[in-house]
Amino acid sequence: MSEILANNPALKSWIEVPNNSDFPIQNIPFGVFKTDSLTPRVGSRIGNYVIDLKSLYVLGYLSNLPFTIDDFDTPFLNSMMKKGKLATRDLRNRLSKLFSTDYNDLKNNTHHVDQIIVPIESAQLLLPIQIGDYTDFYSSREHATNVGTMFRDPNNALLPNWLWIPVGYHGRASSVIISGEPIYRPKGQIKPSPEEDPVYAPCQRLDFELETAFITYEGKPLGDSISTDEAEDYIFGMTLFNDWSARDIQTWEYIPLGPFLAKNFASSMSPWIVTLDALQPYKVDGPTQDPKVLSYLAFNEKKSYDIHLQVLIQPENGEENLVCQSNFKYMYWNMSQQLAHHTVNGCNVRCGDLMGSGTISGPTPDSYGSMLELAWKGTKPLKLSDGSERKFILDNDTVIMRGYSEKNGIRIGFGEVSSKVLPAK
Repeated sequence: MSEILANNPALKSWIEVPNNSDFPIQNIPFGVFKTDSLTPRVGSRIGNYVIDLKSLYVLGYLSNLPFTIDDFDTPFLNSMMKKGKLATRDLRNRLSKLFSTDYNDLKNNTHHVDQIIVPIESAQLLLPIQIGDYTDFYSSREHATNVGTMFRDPNNALLPNWLWIPVGYHGRASSVIISGEPIYRPKGQIKPSPEEDPVYAPCQRLDFELETAFITYEGKPLGDSISTDEAEDYIFGMTLFNDWSARDIQTWEYIPLGPFLAKNFASSMSPWIVTLDALQPYKVDGPTQDPKVLSYLAFNEKKSYDIHLQVLIQPENGEENLVCQSNFKYMYWNMSQQLAHHTVNGCNVRCGDLMGSGTISGPTPDSYGSMLELAWKGTKPLKLSDGSERKFILDNDTVIMRGYSEKNGIRIGFGEVSSKVLPAK
C-alpha cells in the first residue's frame, strides 16, 4: 500500500492549530456536518475548522483520486469508505498536502478558502456512518474480573471461555446516537431483591461504559474469514463510544441469552472518525495472553494502541468532575483478534459495521471504566465537587468522554462524546 505521508510529524498547517488541539494536520479525521446554509456533507477537521470536502472536490482539488461528487455530497461516509483503504489513505495524504505550509496554492486563493473552511462553531456535526450492524465485545480483563468478582465467585471471576475467545454479542444499531444528543432514562423489569417479584419501573442503576468503537470497510463475502494479519486493512477508523447500560434491568434479564433491554436503548459515539492510519505511530504491545491463543487468533506485530481515555460527570448547572482515567492499551483482546473471531465462522462484515471494544478498565480503581466498578456496586459512592454523591448516573447528569494519543509532541485526539440523561418518559 501507499506510504502514509499524512503522518509526517514535521508537517505544519497554514490553518491555525491551538496548543494541545486534538486535530493537528497529522490527524485528518472524517465526519459529516451541515450548517445553516450547507446541506449535510463529508468533512474533515484541522484545529477549530471543518474542511468541506464537497466544496474541495467541486473546486478541483481532489482530482486524480478515485472519488466522485456523490462520495462527499452525502449525509454518510459509507460511499467514500466503499472505495477502500488505499483510496482513503490517498485522500488523507492529499488533504495533508493541501493544508500544509509547504503548499500555498490553496492558501493563496482566498476566494476558494472561504468556500472550503467552516469555523467549528458554525457546523452541526452529524452521525457520520449509516450503521448496518453493531457488535459489542467484552475484552478488558480487568473489567470482566471486576464484574465477575462482584456478581459471582471472586476466585472464579472469569468464565471458563473468557481467556480463549473475544466474547461479544450483537447490539442494536438503530439506537446508536451522536454526541450531544440526550438520552431518556430507560424503563423495564427490575427485581428489587431475590425474594421479591419483579416490578416495572425506570432504571435506578443507569451506568456509562467507557469504550471505543471501530468502523469497518467492506469485508469479505459470506463464508470467508478475515485473518489477524489482514484485519487492519478492513478497519477504517475509531471513535469514542459510551455504551450506556441499565445495570438493574441487565441483572434480571441477562440469563440465559445476555443483554437486551439493558443495552439497546442508547449508545453514544463521537462525531469524528480517527483513521487507523493516523493512529499507526501509537502502536504498543498489549497484555501478555496466557493461555496461548488458538492459531486463528495469533498475531505477529504490535496490535494495541496507546490511547489515553477520560470520563467526566457534569451535574446540571455544575462543573465537570473527572472520575476515570484509563487507556485503550489495557485491552486483553485487540481489534484484529476481535475481527478475526467475528468472521472465523464465515460471518460477513459490511461497510459501516460498528464494533464496540467493551468497557475499558485499567488496573487501578481510578481507571475503572464504569460506575458499577468505580462505586463498586454502590458501596463506595463517588463524591463530586458540588458535595453530591454518585453510585450511578442521575437524571440531568451529563457524561463526557475524551481521548487522545500523544507521542513526540504530536497529539491525535478524538474530541469528545457527551450525552445528558433526561428523566424517564
